[in-house]
Amino acid sequence: MADIIDGRAIAAGLVARTAAEVRAMEARSGVTPGLAVILVGHDPASEVYVGRKIAQCRKAGIRSIEHRLPADTPQRDLLALIDALNADAAVHGILIQLPLPAPIDAALVLDRIDPRKDVDGFHPVNVGRLSTGTGGLVPCTPLGIMMLLDTVIDDYRGLDAVVIGKSNIVGKPVAMLLLEREATVTVTHIETLDLPDVARKADIIVAAAGAPHLVRGYWVKPGAVVIDVGITRVADHDGRTRIVGDCATHELDHARAVTPVPGGVGPMTIACLLSNTLLAAQRMTAP
Repeated sequence: MADIIDGRAIAAGLVARTAAEVRAMEARSGVTPGLAVILVGHDPASEVYVGRKIAQCRKAGIRSIEHRLPADTPQRDLLALIDALNADAAVHGILIQLPLPAPIDAALVLDRIDPRKDVDGFHPVNVGRLSTGTGGLVPCTPLGIMMLLDTVIDDYRGLDAVVIGKSNIVGKPVAMLLLEREATVTVTHIETLDLPDVARKADIIVAAAGAPHLVRGYWVKPGAVVIDVGITRVADHDGRTRIVGDCATHELDHARAVTPVPGGVGPMTIACLLSNTLLAAQRMTAP
């Protein structure tokens, strides 16, 4: 029977450690880390995500500053707000909730954030630092994935890792983090030939394709560690909906360890956002 990697418990521990460091920072310097969250429009899923992030900020003692803008906000006004937040010394992290409504250019908006305050790790400067291992802010989901893997893997050297999905948000950055640990990494995507055969060679599988139950039991060799990043809402025959991942977890008893969906990677993403905000504040206030 595969071990279940409990993302909720690991995330709760990270939030608790972040809260302790926030209190220590306040006692030492009088500075409270501040996270500005910008939500443009009223996308229901985005409203839920923002609400969760703000609630977790309170748990960690991080000051959250909300900016809720109408969907028809001109791009120039959004850029002006980012410029103001970049210049605000009380703001240490800036988060733009995606997706942004058309015709706003999301890439242009994200690039406007000061890289030091880019707690999502999406700015080209931070992407470049990640690829060269020179200390930028790391995207939250890949960072959380590595923390989950660290609970079951002590030494990555020589292990074969297969990443399914090549997105800029998860696939590419997690591949770079695995390379930093000296794993041998294969990044796969929709055009990869014989994907099940590629996956069967892996000691580590990170499934981030957004395809429900793509990874079946016969894709996974005995003893592999499987991280399921997928989150898809599907309808049952009775019309009820449920959330499933990219892996057919019920077929993975022969794996060493797997993450559940929900309760695996998801909680780590928000916990790492708080950790990144603290790190950004520490760097910006260091003597």
